[in-house]
Amino acid sequence: MQPVLEIVAADGFALWPIGEHESHGYLALHGQLTPEQVGTAIMRIAECNDFEPEEEHGPCPSDPIGVFLHGMLTMPDLFAAGGFRVTDDATGTVYIDPGCCNGLETWREWAEVLDGTGCASFGHDPSSMAERVGDTVRLTLDVYAVDGSPVIELPVDEVRALVTGAQQDLRDFHDLAGSWAEDHLPPYAKAVTAALARALDLELTQWPAS
Repeated sequence: MQPVLEIVAADGFALWPIGEHESHGYLALHGQLTPEQVGTAIMRIAECNDFEPEEEHGPCPSDPIGVFLHGMLTMPDLFAAGGFRVTDDATGTVYIDPGCCNGLETWREWAEVLDGTGCASFGHDPSSMAERVGDTVRLTLDVYAVDGSPVIELPVDEVRALVTGAQQDLRDFHDLAGSWAEDHLPPYAKAVTAALARALDLELTQWPAS
């Protein structure tokens, strides 16, 4: 299980160094990314929130970087296209793939699967779903697939450990991104680090108790 961010083409972006990525692919977030990959991730999250903030959020800066970051830095509710992806490392089979309209900020829905309603869905095209069935969790890549879909059942404790590991990957990325921002965006480093915590829903310090 990995936290992944959906990446789109960024032709002509020159505000800070970014890596080369296939459009509409995924970038796994963790603490070992290169500076260019971190730059790509921050660019993409800012791009996901490139909307005109409300008047109470304050005036937009006049510098190009400030203008690009303004929505991410000032809006309280942020979106980061992606989610937790579940892949069988041995076979490469994908069992959960975040679809359209799913965001990393909703990753705590896995708590609903494990300790709440027992079910969560993760966007569409594909329409992935996780459902608790007794002491197991059933993962289905696309519940609407006409010709069937990859399905796997895992013990609840194993899924809980996977979620905890993916959460730690997000925290490690956040720490790395904070250091990156200090090096590449000094005037905005503190605000960028705080915005990323909101975008990734990392403001709580611990996984909800079971």
